[in-house]
Amino acid sequence: MSYGTRPPPQARPWPSSQGRPSDDAIAMMRYDAAKKSVLVAYLLWFFLGYLGAHRFYLGRVVSGIVMLVMSLLSVLLTVVLIGFLGLLVIGLWWFIDAFLIPGMAARCNGRLIDQLRG
Repeated sequence: MSYGTRPPPQARPWPSSQGRPSDDAIAMMRYDAAKKSVLVAYLLWFFLGYLGAHRFYLGRVVSGIVMLVMSLLSVLLTVVLIGFLGLLVIGLWWFIDAFLIPGMAARCNGRLIDQLRG
């Protein structure tokens, strides 16, 4: 018998001896795949926080858009010096978010658990 002449084995998602995983196990797998990491949020905050990337990641889309637009407008308005005020506000917001990230991640993961239960 040469290589490639045997038919491929039948693909089964779950071995018959173990049965199908419980609904709780499936829900836990879905949660683990979709949960938000505080570490990733802090990395986004550190490198792209002034653009609101951490807020987008944690499901705070509206405030992420506000932060992004405010940052871009502030950079453009630095030509007439008023943009520095906007950058100061963004910098303060960015600093405060460092303390809010764990709570935002917990609330995001809590909403995920509620979705998986329902």
